[in-house]
Amino acid sequence: MENHLDKKITEFAPANLRGLPARFEAQKIAFGPVVFQCVRIAWKSGLLDKLDQAGKDGANSEALAKQTGWSTYAIDVLLETALSAGVVRRQEDRYSLTRVGDNVLHDELTQINFDYVNDVCYQGLFELESCLREEKPLGLKYLGNWQTIYEGLSILPEPARESWFRFDHYYSDSAFNGALAHVFARKPRQLMDIGANTGKWSLQCLRHDAEVRLTLLDLPIQLERASATLAQAGMQKRAELYPIDILDYTAPFPAGMDAVWMSQFLTCFSIEAIDHIFRRAAACLAPGGSVWVLDTFWDRQQYDIASYCLINTSPYFTAMASGNSKMYETKTIVACAERHGLRMSESIDGLGICHSLLRFAQDAGAQSI
Repeated sequence: MENHLDKKITEFAPANLRGLPARFEAQKIAFGPVVFQCVRIAWKSGLLDKLDQAGKDGANSEALAKQTGWSTYAIDVLLETALSAGVVRRQEDRYSLTRVGDNVLHDELTQINFDYVNDVCYQGLFELESCLREEKPLGLKYLGNWQTIYEGLSILPEPARESWFRFDHYYSDSAFNGALAHVFARKPRQLMDIGANTGKWSLQCLRHDAEVRLTLLDLPIQLERASATLAQAGMQKRAELYPIDILDYTAPFPAGMDAVWMSQFLTCFSIEAIDHIFRRAAACLAPGGSVWVLDTFWDRQQYDIASYCLINTSPYFTAMASGNSKMYETKTIVACAERHGLRMSESIDGLGICHSLLRFAQDAGAQSI
């Protein structure tokens, strides 16, 4: 007699075993948010640290309960999910860390990404479908009452503020030193920093070259922080603050610039806005001037892990930041620049963690890619 349960399984299961791994991967996606929270709590609560201290021998739930104050029930809920995700292993009743768990516990990049996703993005992503339809960052309401996150960066509630800046600076700061040499090889005297943020790049430029003058463009609230950064270092005399709303397409950029600098900036804007940014950047260049774009293009990454992280940062821009921007491919940015007479004349990959530096110029001999 045919077993009814076997029939149901056969009816809904893949036709052969080769389909089971794909189905398993699909379930990992379905339960991804559950796994994320359980592993995050196991890390933040010190549970993974206790396992690390226990070494290869590991520890059982009863011992961990005495050390952490959690109940054995709570520990089993967290660690069984961690087990399913490969974060811990279990022999008989004793848990120990795997190499994946070791990364969660000790790797700075992993921890920064965890905090960023949880503190900045997690609640707002519940609104993602509406954000995609309306192209507005409707998830931002969980952090504050602004049109875009950039209006409130300096006053984000904690821990979102700290997690946002750690994420942003970890990626961008790693590439600054490498980029500095390329930009100043052309000896710019007038340099514009669009989207100056905290003023860290401008400060590095002023320290690098005693003759360069900086013009910092950003929203007024952001320029206040940048100004404080420069003043604290005693570098404000060679810097000019230029308050601007980049989304006001009628607002021109100051003219006569030898170099226009944009670091992790264009990802904050829609294609339409990027087009207008390049239009104004091209118009403000002095003869022989260059537009420099330092960014994390997901199509230029050496390793898949970098592309994965970058691609999955795009929904943050949709739900929390602007509603209509993302991590772009190189060709998208190049096309915007070319519409305004700018051609790619130089590209340097492998800066910092995952950055590329692109130089655009109006030189007749510049080549696009």
